[in-house]
Amino acid sequence: MKIVVCIKQVPDTKGGVKFNPDGTLDRGAMLTIMNPDDKAGLEAALRLKDQYGAEVTVITMGLPKAEEVLREAMAMGADKGILVTDRVLGGADTWATSQTLAGAIRNLEYDLIITGRQAIDGDTAQVGPQISEHLGIPVISYAQNIKVEGDSVIVERQYDDRYHVVKAKMPCLITALAELNEPRYMTPGGIFDAYQAEITTWGRANLVDVDDSNLGLKGSPTQIARASDKVRKGAGEKVALDPTEAVDYIVDKLKTKHVI
Repeated sequence: MKIVVCIKQVPDTKGGVKFNPDGTLDRGAMLTIMNPDDKAGLEAALRLKDQYGAEVTVITMGLPKAEEVLREAMAMGADKGILVTDRVLGGADTWATSQTLAGAIRNLEYDLIITGRQAIDGDTAQVGPQISEHLGIPVISYAQNIKVEGDSVIVERQYDDRYHVVKAKMPCLITALAELNEPRYMTPGGIFDAYQAEITTWGRANLVDVDDSNLGLKGSPTQIARASDKVRKGAGEKVALDPTEAVDYIVDKLKTKHVI
């Protein structure tokens, strides 16, 4: 079994975010982590590797520094890492990003593609399903449990207060929830091996069946109208009341806001 896992290096929001003049994130100036949903997807792939001897390839699109997240994934147990980076790919929205990743994945053999449900820097949950559409394969989103049965995958798909059980033949794409599992830690030996391993780097020339009009900022139909860091909240209304008055005050406020 061959599994491709799409991972993303995202800003560590605890350290604040920075923006370029055009409204895009200044990724080179921020502390970064592996996107949590993607890490759960990677762990799911590694468990299938442990169970079936699958080969796990991780792929990411980003700046050259995104190599760090690939080495982290390899230190956890992934077999190969591929970095897709090129100036012409910068500023991509979900459409251009999914076109880029699909163009790269067309170079690979795969039975299963796993992505995170969504990235914490965009929160769109669009890239995974878009990749499946570009590649013409089934997609099962919001996976909270994954099993393999022969040439098929059986997925518990989260849905409101219940879940669906969905079965699809491979090749197939699955988007994983952060709640899917508890990702493993890197091991000292894994870290050493990961930093000795070679990362494959691809650029625009390596993308298969992708038109230039669908790449980068120029190929992104979504435009950012306005971007800002966290908006500071005001101190709010402060009152000094005894317990009985405080209860009445709170209940009145909740009724006013139609909460109760």
